[in-house]
Amino acid sequence: MRRIFTLVIFTCLISTGVFAQTDSLVLKNKNYIVGEIKSMDRGVLTIETDYSDSDFKVTWLEIAEIYTDVNFLITTVEGTRYNGKLNSSEDGQIRIDYFNPEKISLRRDDDDDEPDELVVFIPIEDIVYLNSLDEGFWSRLSANIDFGWSLTRANNLQQISLRSGVGYLANRWKASANINTLSSTQDEVDDIKRTDGGLAFNYFLPKDWFLAYNFTFLSNTEQLLDLRTGNKLSIGKYITRTNRTYFAFQVGANFNNETFLDETPSRQSGEAFIGSELNLYDIGDLSLLTNVAAYPSLTEQGRFRTDFTLDVKYDFLDDFYVKFGTTLNYDNQPVEGAPTLDYIFQTTIGWEL
Repeated sequence: MRRIFTLVIFTCLISTGVFAQTDSLVLKNKNYIVGEIKSMDRGVLTIETDYSDSDFKVTWLEIAEIYTDVNFLITTVEGTRYNGKLNSSEDGQIRIDYFNPEKISLRRDDDDDEPDELVVFIPIEDIVYLNSLDEGFWSRLSANIDFGWSLTRANNLQQISLRSGVGYLANRWKASANINTLSSTQDEVDDIKRTDGGLAFNYFLPKDWFLAYNFTFLSNTEQLLDLRTGNKLSIGKYITRTNRTYFAFQVGANFNNETFLDETPSRQSGEAFIGSELNLYDIGDLSLLTNVAAYPSLTEQGRFRTDFTLDVKYDFLDDFYVKFGTTLNYDNQPVEGAPTLDYIFQTTIGWEL
């Protein structure tokens, strides 16, 4: 009876022409929202309505029922991906009507017994990602930019930080790029300049496994590095991925190439690679992202490197945030005259798409 009543209300609202959108939500507090669902990621759903100047942000686990009429890219907690529509069913689960990609790509005959459209039922809490496929290229794009600046009167110390990134998520792969720069000047002290970043490509496999290629670079006057580049090939898996957190690990190999600011000859080495990443995003307006990568050398006896990053982000206004971050680089066999350990702390204000 409750489901019938809900559908009647939605039908009346849409038929009056007040709302042009077709997606509907019923929250656990009995409130209704009718609009156009844009996406759901990290436990937060974004929906656009005609009666609000800005999009609504709704906690995914506060949604009791959902009804859609457009196709979404849907990812579950087990790493399964679907392209289709999702609607609440009588038993409280989510019904996903999705197309069989093999039948579409192979163009099988019409008399094939296998249906074009398939159906699966899953609990709502098992859905960890949504993205509207009708939105095209821009709905799959993500971007962020952070800026920080500080000035200290003593010794005229000035520090400028800039961090930025862009990413694109397709049905079976994702690509991203990022860059992080720090410039510090101070009277009677050599300038400090540091730039790091990289390109990444992930191809998703069943059961939350993935293949990855990463190109990384680092230029750091403190470690006398003109340029360090890395080419990593790895295989990884999401150990856990929910609407509250995800944790992933990777193992693989890295080709390391280094040139220096002094007359030290450049050097190349092969390294093993072990890495992990943890993201917590169900802690109010805070989120925490940390990753660590270890590089035991395969060609230089006894050499061991480690990279570590930690970012704490506070969302304070729509798409704006404050971020506190630290990056650490350790090398037990650095070039002569360089420290084994280098680290930075950054406080920035940023915006994300």
